Amino acid sequence: MVVCSLACWRCRWLLPLLLGLAIIMGIIALAGRGWLESESEPYVQQASLWESCTRSEQDINWSCESLMDYGWGRAAAATYLVGFVILVICFALAVIAFSVEILRFNFVRGIGGLLFVVAAFQIIGLVIYPVKFTEEIPLIGDNMFSWAYGFGWASTVVVIGCAFFFCCLPNWEDEVLGNIKPTYYYSSPERAPYLN
Repeated sequence: MVVCSLACWRCRWLLPLLLGLAIIMGIIALAGRGWLESESEPYVQQASLWESCTRSEQDINWSCESLMDYGWGRAAAATYLVGFVILVICFALAVIAFSVEILRFNFVRGIGGLLFVVAAFQIIGLVIYPVKFTEEIPLIGDNMFSWAYGFGWASTVVVIGCAFFFCCLPNWEDEVLGNIKPTYYYSSPERAPYLN
């Protein structure tokens, strides 16, 4: 029987792999134009973390304004971007930590603490954006926060999960490093007559 969980040496690359997945989702959120979109046709409004675009029903060209002209736009972009940069640093540290044969478990716990900081920054950016956007940008028609915004939240959820695992991993230090001897259960024939 093959047992593979986070508490085994063979599976040590699962956490860095999940951090890599969070980075990919963060890149999609940073580059995507689907933070806010029109819910149905005619599609007359769309926004990214960086700009808001509108068009009339007859026009095919988008008219865009930068959200960096607003204080809240700069704050939302800065907090999400700072969280993303720290996430990339945590990924690099995790790869280094799990590449070394002798894991430094206090180092791993430090990565978990940094991941909580990443989650805090990303949540701040993800909350500022919709609240201030709907207050200060005139919305045309029915709109929804869409796929790129969802990737931002998905990245944050993965980061929170990884943060818990990184912080709890030192509790299983012996299991991860393979320092526990297997336990064998043996009963003598005198004590178990029903086996005959």
